[in-house]
Amino acid sequence: MNLDRFRLTFIVVTAIIMLLVASPAMSRLLVYPRTEFFTEMWLLDQNQTADNYPYNLTSGQNYTVYLGLGNQLGYCAYYLVEVKLRNDFMSAPSSFGPVDDATPSVLPSLCNITAFVPDQSVWQVPLTFSFSYGFSATGTEVRFRSLTLNGEVLNLAGYRTIWNSTRSVFPMNLFFEAWIYNATTSSFQYHARWVGLQFNMTSA
Repeated sequence: MNLDRFRLTFIVVTAIIMLLVASPAMSRLLVYPRTEFFTEMWLLDQNQTADNYPYNLTSGQNYTVYLGLGNQLGYCAYYLVEVKLRNDFMSAPSSFGPVDDATPSVLPSLCNITAFVPDQSVWQVPLTFSFSYGFSATGTEVRFRSLTLNGEVLNLAGYRTIWNSTRSVFPMNLFFEAWIYNATTSSFQYHARWVGLQFNMTSA
């Protein structure tokens, strides 16, 4: 092997080793273009896990969950979360899909929660709630009086649920719809994101 060929081989091998050593550090410096823009939304239990959500509720008892939003939209977003309650026969929001095709529940919002979330940041808030309700004389219907959410008492007059013999529950669904501010229309629009909690209302 002549000297020139040896020198060329040495340079190539050295360059390859340098690239292999430098690649982890370089990957931190390189900025790749973002191709997906979306909002994350979640509910966690009182321990901030997804293992132990409240289900069998008792009138007057406090329960805590954590509501969160993650902004991956590429800009600081102004969110509005509508808090709604429904039984099995009331309107539910549409399933996840394109924002333009999604529809919210037609039910009125019991209260609204707003948050500014910077791009690539998360926002999370604890929600402590309790229901006040009673049973009909026949014991086949639950009649609601109020929902207390983070200390605010919300009127639930007219809300009811009936015994579901197939599932052996008095079903109710507390859910949260994400809306986002549209600067073009100067209004909030449904953002095709929602999360909810399924309950069984008990007398115990």
